[in-house]
Amino acid sequence: MERYRHYTDASRFVLLLVDVLLIYGAFRVAGRIQLDSWAFAGYYPYFFVIFVLLWWILSSQYANIYRVDRLITYPEKLLYLMRTFLLHATIVLLAVVAGQMKWPPVQYLFSVYSLSMVGVVSGRFLITFLNRSYHQHVAMASSRFVIVGTSDSGQELYRFLASHDPISNKFMGFFSDEAAPASVKPLLRGRLADLKEFCLNEQVNDIYFALPLDRHHLIEELSQFADEHFLSFRIVPDFRGTMRKDVNVYFYDHLPILTIRNEPLGMRTNQVLKRIFDIAFSGLVICTIFPIIMPVLALLIKLDSPGPVFFKQLRPGKHNQLFPCYKLRTMRSDHGRTELQATKNDVRVTRVGQYLRKYNLDELPQFFNVLLGHMSVVGPRPNMVSQLEEYSKHIRTYQLRHAVTPGITGYAQVNGYRGETREAGTMEKRVEYDLKYVENWTFGLDLKIIGQTVWNMVRGEKNAY
Repeated sequence: MERYRHYTDASRFVLLLVDVLLIYGAFRVAGRIQLDSWAFAGYYPYFFVIFVLLWWILSSQYANIYRVDRLITYPEKLLYLMRTFLLHATIVLLAVVAGQMKWPPVQYLFSVYSLSMVGVVSGRFLITFLNRSYHQHVAMASSRFVIVGTSDSGQELYRFLASHDPISNKFMGFFSDEAAPASVKPLLRGRLADLKEFCLNEQVNDIYFALPLDRHHLIEELSQFADEHFLSFRIVPDFRGTMRKDVNVYFYDHLPILTIRNEPLGMRTNQVLKRIFDIAFSGLVICTIFPIIMPVLALLIKLDSPGPVFFKQLRPGKHNQLFPCYKLRTMRSDHGRTELQATKNDVRVTRVGQYLRKYNLDELPQFFNVLLGHMSVVGPRPNMVSQLEEYSKHIRTYQLRHAVTPGITGYAQVNGYRGETREAGTMEKRVEYDLKYVENWTFGLDLKIIGQTVWNMVRGEKNAY
């Protein structure tokens, strides 16, 4: 189960304000170093506003950069901040290139990002240190806690508190009537019937309940016992044990919302980020690569066989909406079997088409589909309509891959699941990887898939025919 943490608006506002002041200081220092002889000086206030607004947008996505409590380590905090700055710089670079904006001097950009990063990281570490020092001196004695149940949620809570806050939280043991995993057995202190006596004898402060939520009578009994003896009774929801499925928790303001399936691309912020990247990346490819390579490929296709250069076919996209998917023609134009999947040594494929497919060059026109919003650079590959109709009958989860926009390349393809799907289980594995992508999307995963795709294009793919 993935955790989605929620923080008060006040703390995030204060820390964001500190960030803005530190970034402003970085701009002022960088300006004194670089701007004296720079014609871009008149635009630098606008650049500051854009810089801060983008930082605000990204900070709302990566909430963990505003953690100052003891439950997040300094290395984790540094990782979150560095990742956010890297993403910030990538978006700025793509926006400048795609929009053909006036390019700031490299020295100035380096100074701004270096000073901003040093300032924000140092400021955040200082605030965190002061906050933790304050709580360490004014806090009461360490909390002694037990965990009821050995569910995944209970074990995760134990590992988290033991690694992040062992000073303030002293673990006293697990209590369960069920067989415990081997890793937990040494930490097991008894059965549920032994819990109350143990809590009184060992002066336990907190009871964490980590069993399925349908144990109503046990929850009521332990809650009443905690009230009578001035203990804190806290519930660690074991949704997996209750519903027998993975459950994710989101927050709409202060209201927790449970979902059975994780959908990071269902969040508006992620959708906007992915769309901005798609437009910038596809625009860059079309403006730089197409003028060089497309005339050559078009000429080769025309010389190799009669027919059009481009091939258009309706494919099911997001929510099964049909769209015209464009490709370079790799087959003879007179075969008349456009819904038949290509096979190894397929007689319909032309000589030039074999190389276009092997090196994924036939997919290049789909960057126009990306600009039009039909497709994304990365996502589940759009199958043919006949495949949608066929596999939807046999694979229960097949439709879920259409919950997001299809892509030119995808997680299944870079893991070797592309091409013909006649062998048993091939399409099932492709769907499995597509759903892993849908449920675990990150901007970093997209960049990784793009990198793997480029590498596969260079070496050629054996399953592309």
